[in-house]
Amino acid sequence: MEAVKVGLLGLGTVGGGTVNVLTRNAAEIARRAGRGIRITQAAAREYNAEAISGLEQIEVTDDAFAVVNNPEIEIVIELIGGYSPARELVLQAIENGKHVVTANKALIAMHGNEIFAAAQAKGVTVAFEAAVAGGIPIIKAIREGLAANQIEWLAGIINGTGNFILSEMRDKGRDFEDVLAEAQALGYAEADPTFDVEGIDAAHKLTILSSIAFGIPLQFDKTYTEGITRIERQDVAFAEELGYRIKHLGIARKTVQGIEMRVHPTLIPERRLIANVDGVMNAVLVKGDAVGPTLYYGAGAGAEPTASAVVADVVDVVRALTTDPENRVPHLAFQPNKLSDLPILGMADVETSYYLRMQVADKLGVMAEITRILADCGISIEAIKQKEPAEGDPQVSLIMLTHEVLERKMNEAIARIEALPSVTGPVMRIRMETLEG
Repeated sequence: MEAVKVGLLGLGTVGGGTVNVLTRNAAEIARRAGRGIRITQAAAREYNAEAISGLEQIEVTDDAFAVVNNPEIEIVIELIGGYSPARELVLQAIENGKHVVTANKALIAMHGNEIFAAAQAKGVTVAFEAAVAGGIPIIKAIREGLAANQIEWLAGIINGTGNFILSEMRDKGRDFEDVLAEAQALGYAEADPTFDVEGIDAAHKLTILSSIAFGIPLQFDKTYTEGITRIERQDVAFAEELGYRIKHLGIARKTVQGIEMRVHPTLIPERRLIANVDGVMNAVLVKGDAVGPTLYYGAGAGAEPTASAVVADVVDVVRALTTDPENRVPHLAFQPNKLSDLPILGMADVETSYYLRMQVADKLGVMAEITRILADCGISIEAIKQKEPAEGDPQVSLIMLTHEVLERKMNEAIARIEALPSVTGPVMRIRMETLEG
């Protein structure tokens, strides 16, 4: 059969990696897909031609719409990122009857409902495995491999930059700002690292994972998002002393009341496998009712790991080109008319346990004041640890671990504790999860 002609939008890190993988493994990929796959046209304003093999066989233009409007192209790969013009380009490609493969998590999280509806109407596929966790095939695993299960919860380290920072803070006792500067120098973090360190990137990915896990529409605006900028090296050290590690997790859980979707720093027991995922690596732990807990680990970013997922999606699309659209794997795992309207819980309605750190006056009665407030709010204490003050320091660090309690009750307690004259500054609060099967 004639090779499938593909158009590529973007020749940056992932775009160049995609060309390289398709070129290097062309014969193997054709064996798997049943026919050849060839990128015939690409759109890019800037690119490193020397780093891309086989580029001489590709027509390169600076007009991305010329690619999506090219009648010879059957599949468009979108790797330019961001919201616009990516959204307009993808919708135009769909309108032209072309299948789309994208690694753009922000686009899917924010505009996926609109894009999938348009694709459904035109009978084309939008594949997005590379949008979450780079080379880890987590979307395929949940959507297809775990299709027999009711997914109970999932938790993931889905941003490598944040994981690198927390790993360095733990292993070397460094401060957040110091490690962030190194992450930027190494290319792990952008010049403006907001999306990574404030959890926005992870929230985009968690939104997508939640939809395919629980069969709900994409709802990024309802995902609770908290970054790691307030984590201090003393918190990392205290967590180690208590047998925990701090990880920046995306957590989604199905409860009787509704769906939890939250991204925040989390203390987890150091014996958990996911607690030992370090550096820029990603991992997602998924609990199904039939299979139990399953862990997916690998490179969450990078040229060829992400290209691996992109090319795998292209292969899937090629295999399905002659398939009746009604019989293809649904975009969000469940049939479009079977998505659930389960409510998304606000953070105040989430129940979890907590690590609390506060600076208090080193005098009698302070502990009693704080424990009385916690008791009044229905909060049970699991452990208390008081650090020895430095010589001549009138303040002492007080560490508490609590049992599970509603966030709204914890918010009330913290507000009352911070109002005490004996407490200096804000109370540091980190949520805790056991992640038990």
